[in-house]
Amino acid sequence: MSETITSPGEEYLKPTFFIDSDNPEVIAFAKLHTQGKVSDTEKAIALFYAVRDEFKYDPYHVDLKADMLKASVLLKNGYGYCVEKANLLAACARAAGIPSRLGFANVKNHLSTDKLVKILRSDVFVFHGYAELWLNGKWVKASPAFNIQLCERFGVPATEFNGVDDAIFQQYDANGNLFMEYVKDHGSFTDLPRDLFIFELKQFYPHLFAGLELDGIVYKWE
Repeated sequence: MSETITSPGEEYLKPTFFIDSDNPEVIAFAKLHTQGKVSDTEKAIALFYAVRDEFKYDPYHVDLKADMLKASVLLKNGYGYCVEKANLLAACARAAGIPSRLGFANVKNHLSTDKLVKILRSDVFVFHGYAELWLNGKWVKASPAFNIQLCERFGVPATEFNGVDDAIFQQYDANGNLFMEYVKDHGSFTDLPRDLFIFELKQFYPHLFAGLELDGIVYKWE
């Protein structure tokens, strides 16, 4: 029988190296978007939509340097991919007093652009990131990756979040075509597991790392 969890550990509220919820800009962003919100659920919903739509989804610029993977960096860049956006949502949640963690999975995107498939040489996206928020006594998954403008352009319903049900990528597009499927679950983490993230990238996309040293390199896959 699985153990019933009444509350998560304190580690899910503390800042970490990557989930830098103690960063002044992260704190300010969280406060701005939770003003007037009373419950954790209301705050989580507001933060989800802020991260989803105020930052453009961009999978073509991936910087794997440790300092560049901090949640606060996305606030400065204004764009990011799923891992960065999930990381920011988790950081904002902790700044607002909501326990959070990160989850990762490999997904297959059936409507990926030809450009991205050509770069990756695959339609499998490794280490897709999402946040998990502790709300009403349970962990709720939330993927804020695709901003509303991008979804409208691709004819895909935007992922909605009500603070109760998991909000991960929708399985079908607006016309009923298979859009996204999860093919491997990497589990949940209190901080971004950078070493595992890079290991998985190397396993699936070795050509992107050919001839490159790992640290000190800015990866811009265009």
